[in-house]
Amino acid sequence: MQRLASSRRLLQAALAPVRAHSSLSAAAATVAPAPENGFAAAPKMPPFDYTPPPYEGPLAEEILRKRAEFLSPSLFHFYDRPLNIVDGKMQYLFDEDGRRYLDAFGGIATVSCGHCHPDIVEAIVNQAKRIQHSTVLYLNNAISDFAEALASKMPGDLKVVFFTNSGTEANELALMIARLYTGCHDIISVRNGYHGNAAGTMGATAQSNWKFNVVQTGVHHASNPDPYRGAFGSDGEKYARDVEEIIDFGTTGRVGGFISEAIQGVGGIVELAPGYLPAVYNTVRKAGGLCIADEVQVGVARTGSHFWGFEAHGVIPDIVTMAKGIGNGIPIGAVVTTPEIAQVLTRRSYFNTFGGNPVSTAGGHAVLKVLEKEKLQENAFVVGSYLKERLDMLKEKHEIIGDVRGRGFLLGVELVTDRQKKTPARAEIAQVMNHMKDMGVLVGKGGFYGNVFRVTPPLCFSKEDSDFLIDVMDIALSKL
Repeated sequence: MQRLASSRRLLQAALAPVRAHSSLSAAAATVAPAPENGFAAAPKMPPFDYTPPPYEGPLAEEILRKRAEFLSPSLFHFYDRPLNIVDGKMQYLFDEDGRRYLDAFGGIATVSCGHCHPDIVEAIVNQAKRIQHSTVLYLNNAISDFAEALASKMPGDLKVVFFTNSGTEANELALMIARLYTGCHDIISVRNGYHGNAAGTMGATAQSNWKFNVVQTGVHHASNPDPYRGAFGSDGEKYARDVEEIIDFGTTGRVGGFISEAIQGVGGIVELAPGYLPAVYNTVRKAGGLCIADEVQVGVARTGSHFWGFEAHGVIPDIVTMAKGIGNGIPIGAVVTTPEIAQVLTRRSYFNTFGGNPVSTAGGHAVLKVLEKEKLQENAFVVGSYLKERLDMLKEKHEIIGDVRGRGFLLGVELVTDRQKKTPARAEIAQVMNHMKDMGVLVGKGGFYGNVFRVTPPLCFSKEDSDFLIDVMDIALSKL
């Protein structure tokens, strides 16, 4: 579903200039001494016809002080000197001094259509002027219209939508539905995966960095089918045998379900090895379990080749969860399943006060319309493939780049100090991020070792933006 066959020709045309680059040094050497964005010694940022209004609010130092005093001490920030971001427009962000930054992180793979996209802002404002909240106890067209639009994007019989406020909530609900429907408590997830930070989802999350010492029962973590660091390389079927053994030796032989991302986001943009999901889905279903696709980061056109990440693996889940990109920054999540499975929640009263809020769902519906209208899935495929090829060229130049992976605008660049040993370059990635920020480019980082650049920009990102990002990353890596 949603394949972009016609984009193949566009992709070939887009990549032609890349292949003409015999090296990156010439582009990176073209440094403007005093570019319009106010950054010293940086390549010239692509032009952009927007100037934010003057900012008159508190400055970074005061905000940091209040944050330390009144907000959770668990909060952390990027960069030696944290940014005070006060304005955003499409793929750009602006700080308190009016400096422009190219946003290659997209609010953690959340901003799909672009910051403050006018069509989405208009839909939100218009709905907020009519009614902000009414609960689903009353009828409102915003929730039903968005549910219908979401269902139209799903394969098979996936057509019943439950709205939540976040990805964590969506995954919590999906796990509960699977356990109720099957009558089994055991869930299997994949090591290095991230599914949220509430009670059930923390159990399914399989990284010690994100797990607290609280009761987390009934979850088994299977070997990660990681083509770069995994024991079997890209042989997905070999990794899948571990799921069979978990069922045979760790359960009664019956399971409630299996949950995974098609590309691990927090885990460092790790694509599951080919052949893994079809084999595992078959094994889990034989054991009576449901298959859950966590599309919180990978879904909603971000990979370009498909609208949903699981589609690239040729599988159809029983339950799909989503958030982030479906709201373009609005707090909204959703669970989509079949009419038969959805019936389990009628056994008791299930209710979510803010799930399906009319403002959130009006905004979400506008996101789907913008994705279609502006062909952003196609752009993610064409420009994302162009960007990945340029990142591969950067890998040839810089020994510290151990791996480039992902698809569309969900890309990972893993830094290592030794390519053979794959030693994580933890300190180095922080240095490079700071240098890139100083030149006007914002990227994320992740992975279990914190050594992977997460390149997840808004889907309106252009080839010119990609070139600028590459030139800046090249210079920053050269400073190590």
